[in-house]
Amino acid sequence: MIQRKIENAEEYTVGATSKRRNDMSSRRMLSVLFLAIVVIGALLIFSIRNEPSAVEAQGPTHAMPVGTPVTIKPPLGLPPVPIPADNPPTAETIALGRQLYYDTALSVDGTVSCATCHDPNAGFADPKPVSQGVQKKTGTRNSPTVFNSAYFHVQFWDGRAPSLEKQAEGPVQNPVEMANTLANVEKKLNADPNYREQFAKAFGPGAITYEMVEKSIASFERTVISANSPFDRWRYGHDEKAVSASVKRGFLVFTAKNKGNCAACHLVGEKDALFTDNKFHNIGIGVDLGEIKDPGLFAVTQKESDRGLFKTPSLRNVALTAPYMHDGSLKNLKEVIDLYIGAGNSNPNLDKEIHVLDFLTGQERTDLQAFLESLTGEMPPNSGPPAKEQARK
Repeated sequence: MIQRKIENAEEYTVGATSKRRNDMSSRRMLSVLFLAIVVIGALLIFSIRNEPSAVEAQGPTHAMPVGTPVTIKPPLGLPPVPIPADNPPTAETIALGRQLYYDTALSVDGTVSCATCHDPNAGFADPKPVSQGVQKKTGTRNSPTVFNSAYFHVQFWDGRAPSLEKQAEGPVQNPVEMANTLANVEKKLNADPNYREQFAKAFGPGAITYEMVEKSIASFERTVISANSPFDRWRYGHDEKAVSASVKRGFLVFTAKNKGNCAACHLVGEKDALFTDNKFHNIGIGVDLGEIKDPGLFAVTQKESDRGLFKTPSLRNVALTAPYMHDGSLKNLKEVIDLYIGAGNSNPNLDKEIHVLDFLTGQERTDLQAFLESLTGEMPPNSGPPAKEQARK
């Protein structure tokens, strides 16, 4: 009897102990399960919070013109104008870009516009070797012409901007040009009811962004194309009376490989001519005792072989855009021809196509200059400053 009681007590003790163990195990499992639920929930919340919106998932939004489409018709001698898919020209963006181009409001102190350094009265260039920005500050390079800049693959002498749109960001932020910020331009334009109305017509309702500004300026600049020169009317219009005999002889000097061979870089096609190869060359300008003073393309690529290389300019309207070269160091076309006669200034990166041309006769040099002067084309319509009353509509 006593033995049975003892056995029953032992069974009870073992059972109780087992139950406690099972209870503790269950509690541990519940704790682990609860912790897992908490962790999973936290991860889900974090994931939801950091999941991009539908707009973000599709990438950044871009301002697209919404106005009346415009077809830019190139004049005789030029190919079709390249148009980016995200900035088709419209009547509204072109007119708006024209107004912005001539508006000093883009500069920090209201004294400098795009036209200050790219003046239509100076071939859309600057007659000074280097331009003056705000507070009369000066840069280090000559302002290239806007004429036909739409045909360049990249912009600036060193090619640092991939498009006309991106080029329009540079001068605004340059401390020696407009010395402004893109945000400040946006703020200023958004505070102007006239501009708000015009931007709404060009891009639809909403705040003005600098993307809209640069797209408008670029659209206007794509209309600043000039050709139908005496050369074009002779070469592509087949009008033998359009140019003189001197111009015709000068063209032969320009293109012949055993003469000037200028067309090696300033290309002339069968149907049109850009007079540029859209490449970069070192022709021995800006060199002091063999040392290259301006890095040129090297500043963009960091390749030593690109030091002192600059973009080949177009020669269209070249007679209007003195002084010449990236530093504005050559005053007239005669000095340009003389530079090539002497093969530029020697330096390690001098282009292989540059060689002495002292065998050209005086007449050939005169004819070559006459040819260059025959490249002056027509001023494109609606490219000058807009009337004041139009600008404030």
